[in-house]
Amino acid sequence: MSVIEGPRTPVAIGLRVAIVVLTLATAYIHYTLGSMMFVFNAAGYVVLAAAMVTPLPIFARYRWWIRGALLGWTVVTILGWVMFGARFDLAYFSKAIEVVLIVLLVVEMFMYDGGPINVVRKGIAWLISIARYPFNRGTQA
Repeated sequence: MSVIEGPRTPVAIGLRVAIVVLTLATAYIHYTLGSMMFVFNAAGYVVLAAAMVTPLPIFARYRWWIRGALLGWTVVTILGWVMFGARFDLAYFSKAIEVVLIVLLVVEMFMYDGGPINVVRKGIAWLISIARYPFNRGTQA
């Protein structure tokens, strides 16, 4: 498998750049809010943004997992804000960034993975293979 999964069209590259820029933008906003919860949230966004563009084969192979994790991280962030967050202009701006991020991640999932449902299927199959691994070790030659 190549280091970069999928097409290298200008649209695909622009989509990936937009995802990373929006991820880093919301990370920065959360970082500036100061409390440890926001700093950890920002760190999660930064790690996932870096994983989206790291040019190592292992990252390219599991980019579907990274997209899913970033999508989940963003959804949980929005849900946390809906339940407990303060309502001020910067918060609404951050949520707007996160909604656009979710849309772009779903578009990229359709481009590379066949959509979010396929990502969930891959994730379940991956978890099942991990769960079965200890039991399959003794049967291999």
